[in-house]
Amino acid sequence: MKKRAILLILDSLGVGAMDDVPKVRPRDVGADTFRHILDQAEQIEIPNLEKLGINQLLHHPRLRNQPPLASWGTLNLQHEGADSYAGHQEIMGTRPRKPVREPFVKVLPRVKKALQNEGYRVEVPNPDLPYLWVNPGVVIGDNIETDYGQIYNVSAALDVISFAEVLKIGKAVREEVRVNRVIALGGEGISPEHLRQNVERREDGLIGLNSPKSGVYRKNYQARHLGYGVDPEKQIPTLLVRAGWPVHLIGKMQDVITCEGAETFPGVDTDQVMRNVRNRFSQLERGLIAATVQETDLAGHAEDVNRYARKIMQVDRHLGPLLDQMGENDLLLISADHGNDPTAGHSQHTREKTFILSYNQKRPAAFLGHRSTLSDIAATLSQFFRVPPPENGTGFYKERK
Repeated sequence: MKKRAILLILDSLGVGAMDDVPKVRPRDVGADTFRHILDQAEQIEIPNLEKLGINQLLHHPRLRNQPPLASWGTLNLQHEGADSYAGHQEIMGTRPRKPVREPFVKVLPRVKKALQNEGYRVEVPNPDLPYLWVNPGVVIGDNIETDYGQIYNVSAALDVISFAEVLKIGKAVREEVRVNRVIALGGEGISPEHLRQNVERREDGLIGLNSPKSGVYRKNYQARHLGYGVDPEKQIPTLLVRAGWPVHLIGKMQDVITCEGAETFPGVDTDQVMRNVRNRFSQLERGLIAATVQETDLAGHAEDVNRYARKIMQVDRHLGPLLDQMGENDLLLISADHGNDPTAGHSQHTREKTFILSYNQKRPAAFLGHRSTLSDIAATLSQFFRVPPPENGTGFYKERK
């Protein structure tokens, strides 16, 4: 008997500022990513999300109201700020810990010494724009695409250094720092000098590589996210693998989630990610497919409403054939990890609650409530597959009659 689940995360597609935003992130007051895209996009047609019931939450005049196929609700962020890595770990059942927030310049001398002790050639090319240059082609500095002092990037030109070596450098950095995340990343087709030319100082003082501008994402992009206080053994993918269930991680999901034994399928292009989801699902008899659409988040960083809308529509076009493949023992969960409102007046993530759509043919659509953590997704998957629960979260699969 087939028993399959799909978890689809539309990166950064939030549905309204968290209640604590006026106190903890005043710049995000009024943020409402999905609704503001609907307000301003030149074109947006999402018939399959409409069928599932997204307008039960959005109540937007641009969308049709119809009896929903899926149950619906919202999820609050339990992690601080609005971070993709922390959000994905929370989604998979990790209880968020409180990391240190500090710019890379504060730890630069310590990291430099540690890498030199490991035998690397390390320098600070420009004392007025301090970052670490690890020969032959690695830039280490702040992630300037997210919240202040939360993430350091170890960025590489993979034509001159292997990703395995970049990851080794990233792990050495991870051992020296207590920020939320260290990302080891790289791409081909870019020169070391081009990387150095695209190091920038952000308005708030952070110094790091402008990743989109550098072209690091364009060709054979690879990344590994190294988190603080994350135990994969207590997350739903590992719990499933241990119980004998196949797990497939697709797109950005395989960058940020660690699961020994899972099959992984990298990819940034939205159509590629969604084709991989559909292809794997058509071949799968049992198990979990977890995928992240990343280009929605990139559109938010670019503050481009119409690009954002196009990516949502691309996803929607794939949802129709996917729904047609689903049987009565299959589960579809669609959600997000935070917001990234392209109309917010800044290019960073916005602290927003996310939507949850849960579709199973045998279960009538119902309101799932306003829930306290993204980890309720992992807890629900544990109920569906009847495996031990993850570290965090309360499932809603058994709550539906």
